[in-house]
Amino acid sequence: MDCNIIRNRVEKLRELMRSEGIDAFIFPSTDPHNGEYVPDHWKGREFISGFNGSAGTAVVTLAEAALWTDSRYFIAATEQLEGTGFELMKLKIEGTPTIAEWLGRKLAAKSGAVVGIDGMVSSVDMVEGLIGELRQQGGITLRTNLDPLEAIWTDRPAVPQDKVEVHQLKYAGETAESKLERIKQELRQQHAVGMLVSALDDIAWTLNLRGSDVHCNPVAVSYLLIEEDKTTLFVNSQKLDEEAKAYLASIGVATDEYSNVAKALKAYKGYNIQMDPAQTSYTLYQVYGNRPKVMSKSPIPAMKAVKNATEIEGYRSAMLKDGVAMVKFLRWLKPAVEHGGVTEMSADEKLTALRAQQPLFRDISFDTIAGYGEHGAIVHYEATPDTDIELKPEGLLLLDSGAQYLDGTTDITRTIALGPVSDEQRHVYTLVLKGHIDLSMCKFPANASGTQLDILARQAMWREGMNYLHGTGHGVGSYLNVHEGPHQFRMEYMPAPLKAGMTVTNEPGLYLAGKFGVRTENTMLITEYMTTEFGRFLQLEPLTLCPIDKTPIDVDMLTDEEIAWLNDYHEAVYNKLSPLLDGDDLEWLKDACSAL
Repeated sequence: MDCNIIRNRVEKLRELMRSEGIDAFIFPSTDPHNGEYVPDHWKGREFISGFNGSAGTAVVTLAEAALWTDSRYFIAATEQLEGTGFELMKLKIEGTPTIAEWLGRKLAAKSGAVVGIDGMVSSVDMVEGLIGELRQQGGITLRTNLDPLEAIWTDRPAVPQDKVEVHQLKYAGETAESKLERIKQELRQQHAVGMLVSALDDIAWTLNLRGSDVHCNPVAVSYLLIEEDKTTLFVNSQKLDEEAKAYLASIGVATDEYSNVAKALKAYKGYNIQMDPAQTSYTLYQVYGNRPKVMSKSPIPAMKAVKNATEIEGYRSAMLKDGVAMVKFLRWLKPAVEHGGVTEMSADEKLTALRAQQPLFRDISFDTIAGYGEHGAIVHYEATPDTDIELKPEGLLLLDSGAQYLDGTTDITRTIALGPVSDEQRHVYTLVLKGHIDLSMCKFPANASGTQLDILARQAMWREGMNYLHGTGHGVGSYLNVHEGPHQFRMEYMPAPLKAGMTVTNEPGLYLAGKFGVRTENTMLITEYMTTEFGRFLQLEPLTLCPIDKTPIDVDMLTDEEIAWLNDYHEAVYNKLSPLLDGDDLEWLKDACSAL
């Protein structure tokens, strides 16, 4: 984006800040539902800064501006912020100040400084944390009742109004009535009589509804208020067709307009209400007032994370379809690159077209990352017409992609040698593969956390002083958001227990800025392994069905056990996909799955 456009927007913001007596304004990446991916209407941080990554916080004072983001976006943010007046703040890098520390320095000369943030798009946890941190920075006040975008974003996109769809029981595997009763049982354990559900994927899962309001995530903008004697879905009525209305009536769920949720909270008659401070809008929290509240984690993410038998079979079906599309794509790729004219964007388009030919395909599950050469080192790179480059029959292509099928969501990364690779590329590729395999082979006690296992993906690269700063794995939704919690594999402490029936990705990577990047990812299913006198043990079963490129492997770096795992995985891929392929595709698969 033209940096002058950003500068003009920031100047309009500053004019408004002066008139409102605000010394700085904070723009998080969130919406009123605190989702990772948000509808265009709430992309305020991107609007004001020009940075379009999925995570980051922009802060504007009357004289300066800065943006905080994590390692996935350091390279992209550096490029996108150039000339805008925003300084890049690298999270988790030594010496980087927190937002509050930075504001404390910049506003130190101002007595009674006021910082603004829109409380409607900021969680209780975020706002209360900022209030405390800013108080320590010389008594800075935080104001939460202003959305400056209403005044300065003249062509702001509308709140999405796409239709809501009923997710059929043959895919969901459990009725909404059953889920609501289970949620109420969990609430009783928390001594709560009601609950405000804000997270869009939690609402979609609970009611067996899907939508298209968030790019790549099949959810609908809404709130859900669960009470002792009734449940109400707050969603704009134009989003509900006759089928959806009849369905909601049949499961005993009333409806009201989306904008009426605040009014309903004011009128709420229950003794108390459960609100998740990490998900609930600070503004709605304030609307409810000082009446009794149970501020605790929502029980829904942990329930949603453990898939039922129908959902698990759906994943297996979706992975077969996705595997067929991937094999067709990979068989096409190298000859096409050798012929010439294939770019990052056209490769992405080819893969999406092949997926779209599969039964039950609905959409991609996130924007494809097709990074060739040095672009592969940009962790969340997304090719644009300005950055798109031609693939050449040499070096590595990092391809991270996925799809939404009615019966499951997929997420897969393969790094592909398009021709000769350097010794350095081969070495790094094999380090990443070792990490992927070592975590895949892990057997672990039930209820262990992902933090306890994360080292398995990193130990080989750590021995050589190499590392990656993103997480190693996340949950995957069942025709829902591709990123799902609460469990993860990552270095930072994540206490959420790992349970049989959970899906989780396994995606270590290494990124050499200006050179290349490598990542290998399968979506895994946590299954039972054995029960001994020491308790239950679990294991990881690969759901993803696609060959891992063998040509860049330095086989001497692999242990016999790692080679055996890879051969076994490829045998399983061949056995499951070969009945669905023929001709050149089948021959390619046979060679790609041959034993090392």
